[in-house]
Amino acid sequence: MKYYIIAGEASGDLHASNLMKALKEKDPNADFRFWGGDLMAAQGGQMVKHYRDLAFMGFLEVVQNLGTILKNIKFCKKDIASYKPDVLVLVDYPGFNLRIAKFAKSLGIRVVYYISPQLWAWKEGRVETIKKYVDDMMVILPFEKDFYQKHQVDAHFVGHPLLDAISDLQPVDAKLFKSENGLNQQPIIALLPGSREQEVVKMLELMLSVRTYFKDYQFVIAGAPSLPKSFYEQFVDEDVHFVSNKTYDLLRCSDAALVTSGTATLETALLNTPEVVCYRSSKISYEIAKRLVKHIKYISLVNLIMDREVVTELIQDDLNTTNLVKELNKILTGKERGIMLSDYTELRKKLGGKGASQHAADVILNIK
Repeated sequence: MKYYIIAGEASGDLHASNLMKALKEKDPNADFRFWGGDLMAAQGGQMVKHYRDLAFMGFLEVVQNLGTILKNIKFCKKDIASYKPDVLVLVDYPGFNLRIAKFAKSLGIRVVYYISPQLWAWKEGRVETIKKYVDDMMVILPFEKDFYQKHQVDAHFVGHPLLDAISDLQPVDAKLFKSENGLNQQPIIALLPGSREQEVVKMLELMLSVRTYFKDYQFVIAGAPSLPKSFYEQFVDEDVHFVSNKTYDLLRCSDAALVTSGTATLETALLNTPEVVCYRSSKISYEIAKRLVKHIKYISLVNLIMDREVVTELIQDDLNTTNLVKELNKILTGKERGIMLSDYTELRKKLGGKGASQHAADVILNIK
C-alpha cells in the first residue's frame, strides 16, 4: 500500500516513525511519503517537508505566519493528489490536518487519524469535522474513547505509543553516561525547555534562575532535534551542560527534571523521573487560550490521565524562581518524591501495556 503520513512536531515524528516500523512488518512493500522528521526519515520513504518548517507556537505566532501556513496547506493538497495514496494517516496537528482530511475525503482517499487532537480541552465542535471526514480515529488516552463515544464516534483505543518507545530502551549506566557526555559526577537536574526556538529561550531563562540554590547539582539541557547544537551554546558554561538526542538516557540518569508542558511531561513520568511542569506563553496567547479552552483542571498529561495532581504545574506568573526552588526541593529530598514515584506506577497501569504501534497498524490494515 501507499501511505501518506503527516506529523507536524517532534512527538508526532516519534510516534509516526514507530507506526511506520509496525506497518513495514505487516506490509513489507509499504511505500511512504510523509511530512515529519528525522525519525520518520530513518524508516525510509520520501520526506516532503520537515516539521521544523511547520511548527508555530501560540495564537499570535500563527497569525504572523498565516501566509506560510496557507501555502503549506495548498502544496500538501497538490502533493496528495499527485501521489494518490491508498490511505492518509494524520498524526495530531489538528489545525493543519483536519483541513487536509476534508480534501483527501473529497478525492475518495481513506483517512485515518492517529493520536486525537485534544478536543476534550477545546474546539469540541471539531468532532463534527472528524465524523464527516475521518474513517478511523485511533486514540491513545483511556478517557478519549469515552469522549468520542459521547459524540457517536466509535474510536479505537490502541494504547499509548510512549510505552512502546520506553519498553525498548536498553539499561543505562549513569556514571558512564556522565563521562561520555562531558559531565561531572554530580547529581543531575535535567532541563527540558521545549522544541521551538522562542519557547526554549524563554523557558531556559526561567529554569536556570534556580541554579545558585542547587550548587551540589549540575544542570543539563536536553537539546531538541529540531534545533542546532550552536543555538544552545549561549546557555552553556561550567555549571550548565547540554546533550543532544539523548533525552531518555538523560532523564533516567537525573534526580529531577524541569519540563515544559507537552508530551515530555508524560515521557518524564514514564521514565520514573520526578518533575515540575513549567508553562509560560505570551500574555496575548495565554489570555486567548484561557477563553477558548473548556474548563479543565490541568495542563499536563500526567495529571489529566490520573485526574488529580500528581506533578506540580507552574503556569504563567506562578512560574518564577521562588516557586521553582520550593517545588524542586520537595521532589529532590522531600517526602513528595516517594509519593510521586508511587503515583507514576499507577499511571503506567492506567495506560495499559505496550503495543500501540502494532494495534494502530492493524486498524490501518483492517486486521482484526
